[in-house]
Amino acid sequence: MNEPIPVIRDVDRGTARLLPDVDRDRAWLLTVDDAPQSYVDLDDPTYLEFEYVRRLAHVVDCAAPPDTPLDVLHLGGGALTLPRYVAATRPGSRQDVVEADRELLRMVREHLPLPDDSKIAVHAADARARLEAAPPKSADLVVADVFGGSRVPAHLTSVEYAKVAGRVLRDDGIYAANLADSAPFAFLRSQLANFAETFEELALIGEPAVLRGRRFGNVVLLASHAPIDAAPLTRRCAADAFPARVTHGEALARLVGGARPVRDADAVASPEPPAGAFTVG
Repeated sequence: MNEPIPVIRDVDRGTARLLPDVDRDRAWLLTVDDAPQSYVDLDDPTYLEFEYVRRLAHVVDCAAPPDTPLDVLHLGGGALTLPRYVAATRPGSRQDVVEADRELLRMVREHLPLPDDSKIAVHAADARARLEAAPPKSADLVVADVFGGSRVPAHLTSVEYAKVAGRVLRDDGIYAANLADSAPFAFLRSQLANFAETFEELALIGEPAVLRGRRFGNVVLLASHAPIDAAPLTRRCAADAFPARVTHGEALARLVGGARPVRDADAVASPEPPAGAFTVG
């Protein structure tokens, strides 16, 4: 049997590489310009290599009783790691994935094909444009994991964008976004202020070292019109190999402080990660 070999291709937003994992058969790491984007095990879609993806999966697991199908809108596709997880753990779920990089989608479809019965529809489109076109109250979950290179694009960081997300979610739906920042958290605090304009409930999931400002890293922002049950999320996140903390209520209000919402006219991309923060060798 031939050993899998790396796949390298120029895509719309850089150079993409699919790198085989020598320790797991049919498992691949996707990078774009050396920044890790996705990890997929085709034989076991429930295996999640990236810590922040595990945290998003915990949100999926706690969003409804086990095996209950969900309607999920994924903003940002990559190698479709989380959509594959939802299809495996919640059969019958209807999922739409929006990815702006058409060449990246072609690469993933060719080398990491989806199961025929996955009910995952993939759309080559801009994330915000697709969100704006979605019917009101059509999603149980909106998951945002959109990075242009290593930064969240500016048009996905405004209060107007947050209001669109609020319109698309059902009354008990959850918005979950992968963000990255470091102390003094100017970007993260502005995002919390944006979503507080539309949603009644907010929470953050992150490693203590990141939330305490000791290093740059990923944080998952949660927003909902309904109360967020933090207890099961807290248990799952605390049990991970790299434990994370769920912050909500008064502690989250203190973090937001006097941060103000950011309008479209003033929105900027998320901060540039420090050198080496998310690169692979």
